[in-house]
Amino acid sequence: MTALLDVRGLVVTFPAPGSGLRRKRVHALSGVDLSLQRGHTHGLVGESGSGKSTLARCVLGLQRPDDGSVVFDGTEIVGLRGSALREIRRRIQPVFQDPLGSLDPRWTVGRSVRESLDAFGVGSPADRERRVRELLDLVGLPPAHADRHPVQLSGGQRQRVGIAAALASGPDLIVADEPVSALDVSVQAQILNLMARLQRDLGVAFLFVSHDLSVVEHVSQEVSVMYLGKIVETADRADLFAGPVHPYTRALLDAVPIPEPDARLVHVPLSGDIPSPIDPPSGCRFHPRCPVRVDSCSREHPVLTPVGTPGSAGHTPHRVACPVVLPALP
Repeated sequence: MTALLDVRGLVVTFPAPGSGLRRKRVHALSGVDLSLQRGHTHGLVGESGSGKSTLARCVLGLQRPDDGSVVFDGTEIVGLRGSALREIRRRIQPVFQDPLGSLDPRWTVGRSVRESLDAFGVGSPADRERRVRELLDLVGLPPAHADRHPVQLSGGQRQRVGIAAALASGPDLIVADEPVSALDVSVQAQILNLMARLQRDLGVAFLFVSHDLSVVEHVSQEVSVMYLGKIVETADRADLFAGPVHPYTRALLDAVPIPEPDARLVHVPLSGDIPSPIDPPSGCRFHPRCPVRVDSCSREHPVLTPVGTPGSAGHTPHRVACPVVLPALP
């Protein structure tokens, strides 16, 4: 099966603030690979500063990488310009973390949803107005909300407007960067269920960026775990949550609350904070905090290597960047 999105060897660095003539660089992404199948949701998780949002910006064409490739539906989008880039941006749309900050407070809801229809010249003005009301109904909002302003809506309603705006151009891929983290828990569930329904009914794919593994488990078919600019583990959702291998993945899962007070938990303790991306550790970037590191971890850069039995066709192989394979969870 040909992937809708195929990212290979992506490298992104930024000038470090206040570095002056020393010209230090922030290593945001360091050789990232990722694939996303049509109609699937690929969850991307990790702590703040791991590079998730930078990867999302590269996929959206908002950040040009220093090196590497981003292929969307067979087209290399790095370096695209003019009408070719315009077409890619019609087919890849964003949903941002802050629904209020992503909407112009001076515009009505209808104008915000209609913006991409106007930009891409879709249909007549009457067709666009009709389409706006169809989109609002699709995301669970009354068509009358088209005449309201964002400040008149709740957080969940504003995020529904953002999703409607993303759907307006008929995209194949939506890049959702922390789309529910600013919402109440009950509203989060409504938005996640809406996204799952849209994927099922419309066949749209999602790159879902989050720091919350419990949220990612609810919506994703495949999951990749990032740490300090690298992907350290990737697998089908069921494989990753049933048998996480990388110590960092296990630490993230340990942080997810379990509604069973009497459950016996086996924790993987972590020490210290995430290192600076200006001067990342040698070898495995996780080794200074890893409870199971060996001598080679500080010298050798681990690559994503298949673990377990090979997957069937259409099944994402379980791969991990770690030389120490932990025993199975009890």
